[in-house]
Amino acid sequence: MLITFESNAHTDVTMFADIAKSLIKMMGHSGTIPSAIAAKDIQASLERLKKALEAESQEDLDEDVNENEDEEETEVSMSGRAFPLIEMLKAAAKEEQPIMWYQK
Repeated sequence: MLITFESNAHTDVTMFADIAKSLIKMMGHSGTIPSAIAAKDIQASLERLKKALEAESQEDLDEDVNENEDEEETEVSMSGRAFPLIEMLKAAAKEEQPIMWYQK
């Protein structure tokens, strides 16, 4: 299943549902699909998402210390997956536009 994020301030962003739901929850929302963020709430959602990603990144660094350094990394980080959504949030905040998401 795919989730699409849509805003008049940015091109659509589509991602797998499990990743999208995690990011939606990191923004402080319930994970309900479909749903939306009002323009006035975009900046707060962006800040919550950034803080959650920073915390998760630190946890990943702590785990990496215990793993073998010779192993090749092939997994995309949550921060990497969140990048297009973060860009959408920034554009929506700047242009004072809401963001909606729905299942595709």
